[in-house]
Amino acid sequence: MSDLPAPPASRPLGASGISVSPLAWGMWRFAGNDVKAARAKIDAALEIGITLFDTADIYGPDNGEPFGAAEALLGRCFAEDKALRGRMVLATKGGIVIGTPYDSSPAYIAAAIDASLKRLGVDQVDLWQIHRPDILTHPQEVARALDDAVASGKVRAVGVSNYTAAQVAALAKFLTVPLATLQPEFSPLCLDPLEDRIMDTAMGHGMAVLAWSPLGQGRIGAPNDARSERVAAALDAVAADFGVSRTAAAYSWIMAHPSGAIPIVGTQNPARIREAADALKVRWTRARWYDVLVASRGERLP
Repeated sequence: MSDLPAPPASRPLGASGISVSPLAWGMWRFAGNDVKAARAKIDAALEIGITLFDTADIYGPDNGEPFGAAEALLGRCFAEDKALRGRMVLATKGGIVIGTPYDSSPAYIAAAIDASLKRLGVDQVDLWQIHRPDILTHPQEVARALDDAVASGKVRAVGVSNYTAAQVAALAKFLTVPLATLQPEFSPLCLDPLEDRIMDTAMGHGMAVLAWSPLGQGRIGAPNDARSERVAAALDAVAADFGVSRTAAAYSWIMAHPSGAIPIVGTQNPARIREAADALKVRWTRARWYDVLVASRGERLP
């Protein structure tokens, strides 16, 4: 039985003209004041060919740090090495406001982008995404803000995170620039994008899929119920054949989807970051890919 296609060495970021690696590295837990330790994590990702680095202005409070702390730490890394910024495709997000909780009004988006640029110490980000949808802002107003951000040169491409298929369609209707990315939670333990039209929407609009929490919020590495144990066993069967870890197999399962989904590796351990490259060694047949799906659903496919 023939294998599914191998992940390409680079993938287009929608119709933005930007190419990125098949894996991304995320900075949700990027924290602290040790720039040397922070740089070691970045270097580990660069060493395995990762070019897409994903952060957000809200990353900080979850780590007991101020709003914008992860961006500020990355900005200190850029300040110490002026060439570092040019080695990555830099993505950040905005629109979550503590206590509100969401704001995608044009004034807020413009201010959020300016604040991110200041914390990062850069003039432009390659990708800016709305982190979560604000149902109190009309999509035409959101579109105007995103169009203005691109026209200003502060942002090269725009995308959305945690949007529904209908919300993507509504926003795309008013935009003059294409949506480059759609960032849902997707893993062998979170199948929603396969069932709620998110993957189909991304493919139909030519958007890149960035999969957050690709290890099922840690449950793939540490199964804690019957479902996660079934999925772990199905992944282990493939991982053993290719001499890789279960987590690498999980990343590769995501990448095998025809959307070309890009897993966002979230570990902050440099050794574990490097290990993620093993995902590129794995090849899936349709039968084995569906084995993982069936294990997750807990029922046979019709």
